[in-house]
Amino acid sequence: MRFVTWLLTTAAAVAVATWLFDGIYFTGPSSGSAEIQHKVLPLLLVSLILGAISSFVKPVVTFFSIPFIILTIGLFLLVINALMLMLTAWIAGQVGIGFHVTGFWTAVWGSLVITLVNTFIDAVVLEDDD
Repeated sequence: MRFVTWLLTTAAAVAVATWLFDGIYFTGPSSGSAEIQHKVLPLLLVSLILGAISSFVKPVVTFFSIPFIILTIGLFLLVINALMLMLTAWIAGQVGIGFHVTGFWTAVWGSLVITLVNTFIDAVVLEDDD
């Protein structure tokens, strides 16, 4: 059950980022019920890809970036998050999911929004299971 809530939370966060930024988008219909029907599955797949990258790639990159993280007082973590979002978009493009992130700064702001929405939903909406 925790996996399902995590997947839906991440999907909601990605949806908010795509709604806020023109540079983060899914291909396909852009309004009405056709948009919802064509973008639900890609949204869940992008959430899975982002979760896999956050679980396997991000810790390695973060470990090797410790000097930069210390030097920038943690701000380099924003760069790492943006790069993980851009990597997610690249992998999604390689497997035929129409998810795109255009530009580094869009990725920075998008990853920040995704992090904030995830944190908000976890803290306010979801109960603490621990």
